[in-house]
Parts: sequence; structure tokens; C-alpha cells
Amino acid sequence: MKAKRVWFDEYINLEMNDGRTARIPLNEFPRLEQATNEQRADYSLSPFGIHWESIDEDLSYDGFFTSDTKYPNAVSKTLKSFPEININQLARRMGINQSLLAKYICGAKKPSANRVKEIEKALRELGNELISVTIAE
Repeated sequence: MKAKRVWFDEYINLEMNDGRTARIPLNEFPRLEQATNEQRADYSLSPFGIHWESIDEDLSYDGFFTSDTKYPNAVSKTLKSFPEININQLARRMGINQSLLAKYICGAKKPSANRVKEIEKALRELGNELISVTIAE
């Protein structure tokens, strides 16, 4: 695979030399979303993906083209079913990289069975905390 160009709006857009195009929502990659226009423009292309040295971010071309399904994995399906959950804060709560969790959600990476259990545990703990909320006047 070889990329022709990358550009941004509310998506990360990719055009390949063979004419295929794809896009992923920018908000699924917090480092890129928070980066300046100059940082976003400072990328390099390899045979496998896009690399942003200054923000330590990598996206594979496969992640743009792997699946036509809305939910590439169970983590994606679960978290996209609850848009009220702040993914960045969930990642911080779990002690994992925010960008990694975003990659699981968009399908750029597949979570291991152990990682799925960790995410499930964090969601259950959050749910239990919400159940115990009492609002006193």
C-alpha cells in the first residue's frame, strides 16, 4: 500500500495511490485532535502507515480499510453504544494510553482478551459508582 495524501477536517482523511479513500473521526485519536495544524502536517508515510514524530502517533493504512462494519470488535460496540462515556477519562481511570483505547474503538488495533476484561472491569466499577450516587438537597 502507498498513500498519496492525508488531510484533516473533523476526520483524518486518507487517499491512496490506487484511488481508494477512507476516513476516521479525528476525535478517536486525542493526540491528533489536540495537535496544532503544524503538528498534523508534519507526518511521514511508510509502506504501512502514517507517523507523526512530534506527537508520537502512528496509524496503519489497514486501520482505515479493515472493515466495513460499524463495530470492528466488542469493545468498539460497547463504548460506541454509550456516547455519554468520556473515552479519554476512561483510559485515564484504567491507566492506559488514551490513543490506544481510541484505536480499539475504531478498529485500528484489536484488544487482547485480558485488555477486554480490564475495560469491562473499569466500566462495571464506573457503573457501581454511579449506582451509589445520592443527590441530597
